[in-house]
Amino acid sequence: MKRAKHIESAYNMRSLPHGWSTKVNDQEKHQYCTNKFIELANELRLEEIDPTLVSGALMTASGVYATYIAAGNDGALESSGVDKVIAVYRRTLEHHQEVKKAQLKQKTKQA
Repeated sequence: MKRAKHIESAYNMRSLPHGWSTKVNDQEKHQYCTNKFIELANELRLEEIDPTLVSGALMTASGVYATYIAAGNDGALESSGVDKVIAVYRRTLEHHQEVKKAQLKQKTKQA
C-alpha cells in the first residue's frame, strides 16, 4: 500500500446552500468513510455472500490497514500493538452500541 497524497476531493469539500464551500470536519469524514464501507458490505450481500463472511472480511481488511498505518508495508505489530488496536475496536464497538441503545430507547418513547 502506498500512502495517498492529499488531494481535494468530493469527501472533503461540500457545497453549502449559498454556494460557498467549506472543509468537512473529521467527524463528517469518518461518517462518510463508514457509510462507504457499509455500502460495500451491502453490495456484497446482494451478491449473496453470507453477511458473517462480509463482516469478517471487513474486520480483516481493517486489521490489515491498521497494521499498515502503524508499521508500514514491511512491518508487523508486536503484541502490545495488537492490544492497542483491540482496545480501539472495543471502544468503538461499545460507543456504537450505546448510540444504538439510545436510538432504540428514543423510538420506544415516541411510539
